[in-house]
Amino acid sequence: MHFVSLEFLIFLPIVFFLYWALRRWVRWQNLFVVAASYVFYGWWDWRYMFLLGGYTLCSFCSGLLLGKFRTSASIKRIILWSAVAINVGVLCVYKYLDFFTLSTVKLAACFGITLDWVSLNLVLPVGISFFTFQALGYTIDVYRNNIAPTRDIISFFAFMSFFPQMVAGPIEKADRLLPQFQCKREFSYREGVEGMKRILWGLFKKMVVADNCAIFVNQTFVRFEELDAFSLLLGAVFFTFQIYGDFSGYCDIAVGCGRLLGIRLSENFRLPYFSKNIKEFWRRWHITLQSWFRDYVYLPLGGNRKGMARMIFNILIVFALSGLWHGARYTYILWGLYNGVLIAILILIDKYFRREGIRVWYKGAAVFVTFCFIVIGWIIFRSYSVYGNAIYLYKLAIFAPGERVDMIRFWPCLVAVMIMMTFEFLNRKRSFGLDFPAKGLLRYRSVRWSFYWVLTMLTFVMAGTEQAFIYFQF
Repeated sequence: MHFVSLEFLIFLPIVFFLYWALRRWVRWQNLFVVAASYVFYGWWDWRYMFLLGGYTLCSFCSGLLLGKFRTSASIKRIILWSAVAINVGVLCVYKYLDFFTLSTVKLAACFGITLDWVSLNLVLPVGISFFTFQALGYTIDVYRNNIAPTRDIISFFAFMSFFPQMVAGPIEKADRLLPQFQCKREFSYREGVEGMKRILWGLFKKMVVADNCAIFVNQTFVRFEELDAFSLLLGAVFFTFQIYGDFSGYCDIAVGCGRLLGIRLSENFRLPYFSKNIKEFWRRWHITLQSWFRDYVYLPLGGNRKGMARMIFNILIVFALSGLWHGARYTYILWGLYNGVLIAILILIDKYFRREGIRVWYKGAAVFVTFCFIVIGWIIFRSYSVYGNAIYLYKLAIFAPGERVDMIRFWPCLVAVMIMMTFEFLNRKRSFGLDFPAKGLLRYRSVRWSFYWVLTMLTFVMAGTEQAFIYFQF
């Protein structure tokens, strides 16, 4: 089951009404959340539910054991690394085993050695990277004594399986989300309205922006060797907005669903394409993933406390792992390293060429230049192979001639992107693109609701061909 489906359109209202019908009994309410979440997750494949349950029990028990042996540093380390090995091991088997096996076979072949290894061809469980990191974060926080281990197994299962965010984020830390399941929630009409607006905005970004762009992007990247540079540039730019509309749209829907149920989820995006440099971009894009890597990888490696060279090395490690987290493909690792190198260069520039008094015109130019670097990064991310990526970028660099891509989808993509970016720019100081203040004509409720109904109709009229959420594969 996914957010843009008839099943979810039926599922969410049922969950909403039954959830608030149980508002007097927190434990039963949490138990219902768990049941609903497992139905939601098991809709893809019922076997996934056992995997999720195993992750949850492993993290819950490791937390209890860490609390029991909190005075013994050696035992705590054994418990921690055992939990990490189990969680990461399962992730690696499902996501990376075939990749590393094939890579080893190819490397051996370069030296004339023939290896006959069998590929497992396992089906990747939806969202495994997300709930793996959420489980690891809880265990590490308990180990560090940042939080106390919970003994409430039902609220912990709700924390690990909360259906709006479990499949594609945001990746929540236990100290923020878990306490919300341990206290009584009261329904708020205002929060409910905000949630519905957020869901509508997420649906617009997914159905109108991402799905329309996907058609144009797919035909560009499939035929990139035949197309001219202009077509390749359009394909890259539209993919830049496709992945943003797709992923941030999912997160908007997730945050909106959370609001409907009285749960506040973390913001995962803050207008990333208005960033003035690549460091700022990564503070605005997939915020919870970057926070996870900062807290559990970058800082333990030493962060910026051991000199410039070590800091740059740590940054490259983090971004290489971030690329690998996205999938078992060399292009993802290359994309991660590309961003890490850009940040390292920016750090060196800031150190040796300090800039004072940034002017408005410079900010505008900085946003444009940063956007260009982001587009190049997304080409690396989207390409099917390192070779294909090199050809794509080379044809762009030399303004290569060739066939022109079918432009029939150009105008729907352009109009959708312009609407999205205009709304987000107008509300850049507010929570999300549809968060218009109740001023002028919008101070009248009838005008506001008319506006939302018109946008709802436009969302379904302008929707492109339904596409799976991009981040479901991660």
